[in-house]
Amino acid sequence: MNLEKLLSGPLKRVNPRLAGWAYSGLRRIPRVRRRLEAEYDGLVAGMEATVKPYREELTTYRRLPDTGVDRIELLDLLADLAAREEPGWKEGFASGAVYHGQHEHIAFLSRVAALHSQANPLHADLWPSATKFEAEIVAMTASMLGAGGSDDEIVGTVTSGGTEAILLAMKAYRDRALSRGIKHPEIVAAVTAHPAFGKAAHYFGMKLVRIPVDANYRADATAAAAAINRRTAVLVGSAPAFPHGTIDPIQELSALAATRGVGFHTDACLGGFVLPWAERLGYPVPPFDFRLPGVTSMSADTHKYGYAPKGNSVVMYRGRELRRHQYFTSSDWPGGLYYSPTLAGSRPGALSAACWAAMVSIGEQGYLDATTRILETAAVIRSGIAEIPELSVLGDPMFVIAFGSDVVDIYRVMERLSERGWNLNGLHRPPALHLAVTLRHVADGVAQRFVSDLHRAVEEVKVNPGGVGGSAPVYGMAATVPARAVVDELLERYIDLLYEV
Repeated sequence: MNLEKLLSGPLKRVNPRLAGWAYSGLRRIPRVRRRLEAEYDGLVAGMEATVKPYREELTTYRRLPDTGVDRIELLDLLADLAAREEPGWKEGFASGAVYHGQHEHIAFLSRVAALHSQANPLHADLWPSATKFEAEIVAMTASMLGAGGSDDEIVGTVTSGGTEAILLAMKAYRDRALSRGIKHPEIVAAVTAHPAFGKAAHYFGMKLVRIPVDANYRADATAAAAAINRRTAVLVGSAPAFPHGTIDPIQELSALAATRGVGFHTDACLGGFVLPWAERLGYPVPPFDFRLPGVTSMSADTHKYGYAPKGNSVVMYRGRELRRHQYFTSSDWPGGLYYSPTLAGSRPGALSAACWAAMVSIGEQGYLDATTRILETAAVIRSGIAEIPELSVLGDPMFVIAFGSDVVDIYRVMERLSERGWNLNGLHRPPALHLAVTLRHVADGVAQRFVSDLHRAVEEVKVNPGGVGGSAPVYGMAATVPARAVVDELLERYIDLLYEV
């Protein structure tokens, strides 16, 4: 018995919730439960070699060593691990993940971070430089995203990444809605919007109302209009959405939100540091930022195409009143007055210093040059994919290119690419893969290598469509099994695996 076969078939045509109930009932049958456990164990075991490759080779620390390990020895070990893992991203085999990666740039940011390794923005009196860096990061990002074209003051904060930026924006909308007497605030977002919006709804007791996308994988504005009600706190649009790299109709959606009196958030975590420069270069970029009066907040990841080190993003608001709903303050604690603008209290000032240094050292011309090279390379890759008869490009992407197939199992294609060193993102609904093009792909020959390897992978799957183990069974199950509890449990077991020594 196979987990996918057990819960697909007839259940594929019924309500997913009913499939979930069926799954829960089946798990109570001892014989079925044992088989399910065996299936889960097999799938997790298939992923173990990828995430735990050092178990048999390196010392495993389950408790503190009796005496500290020599620092030179540790530095040698860390250098060896970094060298082993470097080719997977440095040679352009990864989708996204590392967005710059040039040696001199990394060395520069590392030096900046070392100089400010002790800084903590929580203690602004000790490290006023940290507040300078963060205020200017926000100001520069807002200026890039239309603040100069708005009559309102655009403000914001630095966050640890795009997820925290989205969480904070949704908390701000929730608290503003509560202050207006809305007891059960809702978020309206397309099915392609980042899972961080679902995470925010889960954490903050909100309801996430998902709307469909159109044939080009853009949020359906008509469905958005139907979904907005008196409980709606915010409508969301993506620029672009992570799965297919397509930009939602932000102008239409934000105007709708303004007309209905609700907030509108543009999630530009992925495109915030590409689209403004693409527009300057003459590419057809639809309006998406604070130049649109209906856009009341935005998120943009400095640690993606802003080329800052990981652990950086920005959330911005139209006006201070909305931003204040993000804050937490405590004035009655015996330990003194406490405030926190973001989810964390203490934060790594080194990352803010390095982010500021990255932005200032690159400048407008540097971002224009990088965007030119990325978009030119993306066009080569997109054209190469389109020339493979068994594949089709989804939507109309610029630099995040999704593709699927009605001829071959796309997840088996992903496995064949993985065997050649590629690390792509698997997508669902419909089954597809995507490649987020970065500066690691603009080097000579990388785009051509990808297209050539992709063509060979497709041919191999046509000849041998089957396979054993790997990621294909997991993605296939996630794409076809209607009982979400099945896949959710597998993901939870995967997370458990990550923390096993």
